[in-house]
Amino acid sequence: MRVRRRGFIGVLGGAAAWPLAGYAQQPERMRRVGVLMPWPENQPNTQAMVKAFSQALGRSGWVEGKNIRIDYRFAAGDPTLLKTYAAELVGMSPDAILTGSSAAVVALRQQTRTIPIVFTGVGDPVGQGFVQSLARPGGNITGFGANDPSLLGKWLQLLKEIAPRVTRVAVIFNPDTAPFAPLFNRAIEAAAPRLDT
Repeated sequence: MRVRRRGFIGVLGGAAAWPLAGYAQQPERMRRVGVLMPWPENQPNTQAMVKAFSQALGRSGWVEGKNIRIDYRFAAGDPTLLKTYAAELVGMSPDAILTGSSAAVVALRQQTRTIPIVFTGVGDPVGQGFVQSLARPGGNITGFGANDPSLLGKWLQLLKEIAPRVTRVAVIFNPDTAPFAPLFNRAIEAAAPRLDT
């Protein structure tokens, strides 16, 4: 009986791969992710974020303790703790670090230029110099922003529509936890003259 070429190659390929089947079933290495949260651990919103993160990882096949280890640090709004925890997490050599504030990105960037840092909800990451652009971030930092400075002009406009008699607006930022404040202040100051505030 004549063996077709494709059939023979298929059988040969299967036979060659058979000794590797046991190797392919070896458990993959445990991945490690650091999470630097700028908020207190016991805050309901923080706990909801931790739970949502864990559930999202689970839907993608990542199970804590099975194929991923997550090291959480909660700075509770303390700039000194942010710096301490950033150094601690980087010292653990994780595969990546997740964070959700500009101050945390600054603290992490001071500690590493090689471990991937993923941010969420950071205001104007391009303007703050964290990334070159959102489409092509470059370096080891990437993520997505929540508040673009151009939105602040819209917020001021909405405030004026809601309370037309407002003539003065105060904006307060803690410079230790809000390195984005100058960018935001410039956007508000640029919008104010158009609104007669």
